[in-house]
Formats: sequence, structure tokens, C-alpha cells
Amino acid sequence: MGQDGYSTPDIAAHVAMDELTAKLIAQLSSGGDARTSLDPISGLNKYFSAPYPRKTMAYASSTANDLSPDAFEHLRGVLAGGLPDYAAHLESLRARIKSAYQIGDDVEIVFAPSGTDLEYVALAAVLGKASGGIHNILLGADEVGSGCIHSAHAKFFADETALGIATEKGALIEGFGEVSLADVPVRCPEGVSRCSETVTEAIGHEITLALQAGQHALVHVVHGSKTGLILPELAEIDALKARYGDRFDFVVDACQARITNSALHEYLARGAMVFLTGSKFMGGAPFNGWALVPKTMVEQAARLPAGLSKVFRRAEFPQGWTGRDALENSENPGLALRYDGAIFELERFQQLPAPRVAALLDIFEAAMESELAEPLGIQLVRPFTPGHEGELAEHPIEMRTLETLDVSSLAITPTFDEAQAVHRKLALSGVRLGQPVKCVRRGGKWGGTLRIGLSMPQVVALCAIPEEEAETALRSDMREIAQALCNVVHPTQSGQQNAAC
Repeated sequence: MGQDGYSTPDIAAHVAMDELTAKLIAQLSSGGDARTSLDPISGLNKYFSAPYPRKTMAYASSTANDLSPDAFEHLRGVLAGGLPDYAAHLESLRARIKSAYQIGDDVEIVFAPSGTDLEYVALAAVLGKASGGIHNILLGADEVGSGCIHSAHAKFFADETALGIATEKGALIEGFGEVSLADVPVRCPEGVSRCSETVTEAIGHEITLALQAGQHALVHVVHGSKTGLILPELAEIDALKARYGDRFDFVVDACQARITNSALHEYLARGAMVFLTGSKFMGGAPFNGWALVPKTMVEQAARLPAGLSKVFRRAEFPQGWTGRDALENSENPGLALRYDGAIFELERFQQLPAPRVAALLDIFEAAMESELAEPLGIQLVRPFTPGHEGELAEHPIEMRTLETLDVSSLAITPTFDEAQAVHRKLALSGVRLGQPVKCVRRGGKWGGTLRIGLSMPQVVALCAIPEEEAETALRSDMREIAQALCNVVHPTQSGQQNAAC
């Protein structure tokens, strides 16, 4: 039992169980909303992950991570050395992010407690651009995050913020004025992903409606949804800009952080804001995120809405954003540590040679096909529209680190709800996968899915060993996942695949 009243039953054996470890775990699970809180018995958050290395096998970077051993040791060192002043710490982290992504001083960084909170940053950046308010055009609500529907509407999405202030979920945040919301589906009712041209046509329709109503349109681009979709493509974005000019702004939801430097720079060059989180592919502890915002947009932004004083601290916004000084000048050391651990992983990953990563992902995909998908007779949900297979070649290499399994053909996971139950049982039995997502239709209902995703620290670790060893490890893990799926309901005695599959 830790000194803060929770247990850590499956913490990795090599972790030093001392006062510093207990203090670090307490810090990493503080300074957020209820999603960072740990259960006193299991030592896990609501996503069955924890801010420390665990014995559990995990391919759950599409949902939430456990910390890697190296990141945990790095943060032990940071904490042991004495945490710097919060504002100074965030400034140093800004510099490290810019260095890792090779970003210049023409981009500012806003920190947020989670990817969901980042939506407020985008709304604040375009506030006051039209007398009729903001028309927020969200893409695929089911493919981003459940809380985003609230935050994209300038509403509180939880009962408490990272400042520890009680709020009412669904209540409007003071100062944003009129914000209407349109959700443009990225999948048709049958679950098949829409092509970029179709999505762009729907976006254009919403922009036109906004202009007719005297509103300013904020268009979302999804770069790496829960199933790896990228919509719309750059060519369509350029077409929208040519048609509507500066009468709309766009923000890129790359919260999965499955994005290359070149893609990131393509968006920034077009004047976009970009959302990133350190708690998905990046491998950091949940929850933490930041927005890359063009400096010109920060300089031209209206005064921050008064209601954001319940969400953000002063140091989290860059100097120069009007109204920043009205935010609480306090510290959130737990959040700063979560950023630090994620950026540590980002820096290591960025040093990897691209050909080595590509070779590893070939091995990952082959292992999953031969040891998991084929033996169980399940299909993969591909991140492109049928007939547009060429789009896969245009995806950034990091998108190949995430695969969605259509497990609706298995007897134990025919529906989305049953897949959720199996996901929970797997997580509590030592196999963590990404949460199910609604993208497969079976008999008029949402079918069962599960996701398998590598994280940056996993890629770093696998690239550090010979390819043969990496292949052996991945094949072994995929077989273990297949067996766990077969045994989750009716454990077998012989190790043979169960009839439940």
C-alpha cells in the first residue's frame, strides 16, 4: 500500500518501492480531472492504466498508457533534483517540443490538462472574428473523444477541472458567446469510412451556412482518428482555402500524435492550429496535451474568455495572449511531470532512423496478421474508404502503429457492448488493448472491435534489439493476445483455442 492510500499490485518488479516512487506516482495522478485518479485497490485509473511501469502486457496506446521504465526513471530523477518553478518548467518543455519537431519561433505552444481541454484553445483563438459567433465544425465525434462534444460547444465536459474547481457538466463557459456545433460524420451509417471528397463537400456546406448566419467557421481536420483516419486530405484543405479565404480557420486534431514532422509542418505552413497529446502514441502518462498555434494567431486573438480561469493556469498560455494575466498564477507539478515524461519519449523516438522504424512496422503488421487475425478468422478495419487503397501509402509511417480489429465475428464479441466487456476482462487479466470504437455494423447494430497500437517507447525498445528478436517478441505477444481472447470467457485446460472464438 502506497503512502497516499492506494496499492500498486502489478507494478514492475524492478521499480524501487521507496518514498520517491510513492511521491512520483502521487504527483503523476494529480492535477487533472477525475480521469487521472487511481483506484485505491487496483492502483489503476478508469482506463485500466497507471502512471508507473507494470507487469501487464499492453498494446493500448490508442487509449492510454502505463509509463515505460525509462520514462519513470527519468521522472524520478527530475523529482529527486527538485521541481523547477512551474512557469520555468513549462518554458523549458516548450523549447524541447519545438526542438523535437523542428519548429521555429513563429509557433506558440499552449498547454492543457488533456486533449479535450484543447478545444477551448481553438475556440479562444477565433473568438470575436464574426458578429454571429463561432460555428464549430467537428469531424467524426465517435472517432475523436467523448468529451469533445461538450468542449467543442464551449461547455464544461466534467464535474471538476484540473484546477480542482467544481463545475456542471454541459454548462456553458462564460465569455465564449454563441458557439454552434456541426458534427460531420467520417463514416456512413453502415460504418464504412467516407472519402476525403465527400467529407470536404459536407465541410464546405457547413462553412457556407456559417457565413450566411454571420458566423466564423472553425473547421476540424482529423489526422489520426481512433481508427487511423486522416480527413480531409491536404488537397481538399487547399481547395477550401482557395474558395473561402480567411473566412474560416482550421485546427488539426492530431491528438493521437501519430504524425510525422513533414505532415506537421504542412499543416502549420497553412496557418493551422495543431492539437497533440503526450498520452497516446507518445507513451506518456494520461492526461496531458498541447496546442501548436501560429504566433500571428496568438497576437491577433481576442481577450481570453473569463470562464477559462476555471480551466487553465497562467503559465499554460504563452506570453502575448491577451487576458493571460487574468488566469490563476498557481502551479500544477503533476501535470508538468506528465508533460516531461511524454516529451522524454518524443525525443527518443525522433532520433530513430525512419528505415529502421519502417522495417519494424512491417514485422508488426505481419505478426498481427499471421498470429492473431488469421488464426481467429477476423478482419482489420482499414483506415481508408474501399476503392481508395492508395491513400494508405500517403499515411504517415506512425499511422501504421495502430490497427483496429473487427472482432464481431467472434462468439464472445459480436457487439460493441460485448467487446467493451471483453476489453475490461482482458485488461484486468493482464492484457491491455485499445478500447472498442464504433466503426463496424452487424445486423443493424455496432459490432465489436478492439485496437492494437504500439507506442513510441515500445518502438524505441524494439528498434534497439536485432530484427529477429523483435519479430520473435511481437509474434509471441500476438499469440498471447489471441489466446487471451479465446480464454477470457471460458478458460481452457489445454491451451488450445476455445470454441468461444
